[in-house]
Amino acid sequence: MASRWNSGVSIILLFSFPELLLSAVVTLDSLEIYKNHEWLGSKPKVYFQCSGEKKAALPDVKKTYTVYKFKGEESFQPLTEFSSKKCKRCGFYEEEHIKFDDVFDEWEFCPSDFAASDGRYIRTVDKEFNATFFVAASAIFVAGLVVAYKYWQKRKRQQEQARFLKLFEDTDDVEDELGIDSI
Repeated sequence: MASRWNSGVSIILLFSFPELLLSAVVTLDSLEIYKNHEWLGSKPKVYFQCSGEKKAALPDVKKTYTVYKFKGEESFQPLTEFSSKKCKRCGFYEEEHIKFDDVFDEWEFCPSDFAASDGRYIRTVDKEFNATFFVAASAIFVAGLVVAYKYWQKRKRQQEQARFLKLFEDTDDVEDELGIDSI
């Protein structure tokens, strides 16, 4: 329950205050390809790339109609990072040696795609692929925000208690000045 709450808070923070988050790391959660663009039946060499960034080769993805699940710890992870609300042009490709690489799909990949409370984004292209991406904001940053919020609540409560006690102390001074004895 706590991790779901933290994930929800992370997503809200990502969209509300992107300048506070240094980066949102995007990992590939699962991938299933439906079409192999190879002519001679050889195994495809699938990769993910955002324009201006390095290729993230997916060496395990070799067969069509097989769901590949990833832990986010693989050597090709993370796929990319968002450091602002700005979108990136990204896609899945199949490496070719003779001609240009085949394109499964290219799209504008945006932080706002991760609107689900669990931090996941599902991209499906008919007859090509089905991919699930995951973004987790920095757990240390979220924990720091929670601690800061709790500290702020505690200080606010202490200030309210001090005001309340001062209210009664001020009343006693007025009674003393007027010479009214309390019974």
